[in-house]
Amino acid sequence: MSLREVPGVMLVGSHRRYVRGPCNRTGEPIPGAVLVAERLSPALYDAMTVCAAVICARGGRTGHMQSLCRSRGIPVLRVESSELDALTGEVTVLVDRASVVLGGVEPAAPPPQRPAASFDDIESICVVIADADGIRSTNALTPGPVRADSYFIREEFVCFSAGLSPIDALRAGAGEARRYGARVAAELCAMARELRPGQRLVMRLLDLRSDDAVKITDAPVDAEPNPELGQHGARWLLRERHYPAAFDALRAYVREHLGADADRLSFAVPFINDREEFLGLREHLGLGDDTPLGVFVETPAAVHSVAGFCEAGASELFVGTKDLVQLYLAADRGNHLVSATYQTRHPAVLAALRQVTESGRAAGIPVHVFALSADLDHYLERLPIRRLMMCTAELHQFAGSPAA
Repeated sequence: MSLREVPGVMLVGSHRRYVRGPCNRTGEPIPGAVLVAERLSPALYDAMTVCAAVICARGGRTGHMQSLCRSRGIPVLRVESSELDALTGEVTVLVDRASVVLGGVEPAAPPPQRPAASFDDIESICVVIADADGIRSTNALTPGPVRADSYFIREEFVCFSAGLSPIDALRAGAGEARRYGARVAAELCAMARELRPGQRLVMRLLDLRSDDAVKITDAPVDAEPNPELGQHGARWLLRERHYPAAFDALRAYVREHLGADADRLSFAVPFINDREEFLGLREHLGLGDDTPLGVFVETPAAVHSVAGFCEAGASELFVGTKDLVQLYLAADRGNHLVSATYQTRHPAVLAALRQVTESGRAAGIPVHVFALSADLDHYLERLPIRRLMMCTAELHQFAGSPAA
């Protein structure tokens, strides 16, 4: 019987040329299976973290769940929705051909060439992780990536990994919010103990869009016509009454359990526009001038507010290129219908990255720019950046390449 090959678009690549496994259409965790779903969402977290690959019909390269898969090295293939029903039994995802074969095959095509960039081109790397395994696996690389001097995790990924429901906890009152903060802190402390000397951990504060939040909470969530531009990030943190109690409990737990190493853990504000929001959030969280707080630059307004952030005491800047691209080009990063417009190398995007980097450098503030491995050479050749953010799996591929 001849095998049928279904072409698609590789949203998240892998160091493996192909992945084989039985299709999982249940949404339940089945280790080693190929998860098949119309689209990815936080509700599929448990199934995603144990699967061998994902096949979906909707979404872009830089969606939140795609980023989680990229951190874990799980390939994600998008195919036409009409093809999903045919995906049953065993299938083989051909990563280097961006397709899936109905049945088991073992292709003999050579692996793709790695970027020409090397560690000599990079001053430091902030590794984007999904859990403590990302720290352990990166530190275990031989030879080790000595410039991986920090690790970065989103608070919502800490929640997914620990089975926490942040919205439910925060809406249950100050006491439950403080218990939630302590549980997040316990997870962070466990991660911090995996750090090597000279390394640190950065957590991006909670940033749940309403369309994602509604899938993981029993609490009421306002329906929004455009969640990407709605109540999330800094603007949500400023409104959330009990988040300061959770954050205070988090920091108290860290000080108690990490002691002198507590300063190896720092925080960054997501989806923020300007200096006034930054100062307002510091006040809302009850932070003194001696508490470092970083800023995520991922809106056009934030690009033009870098000097103001620096003057207001931002400790470092993280450039979230995934959101920045979609806002500069008005192209939803989760909508495959506009994927041709979503260009990480567009001149407007490069100009924004250059402006942030140069403004941060002028103020003496470190600037870390997120880069997909496909853009690594392009960014290093054309932009004055030497501090990068990279997902765990892509860093591992880079570290194993001849150039590195």
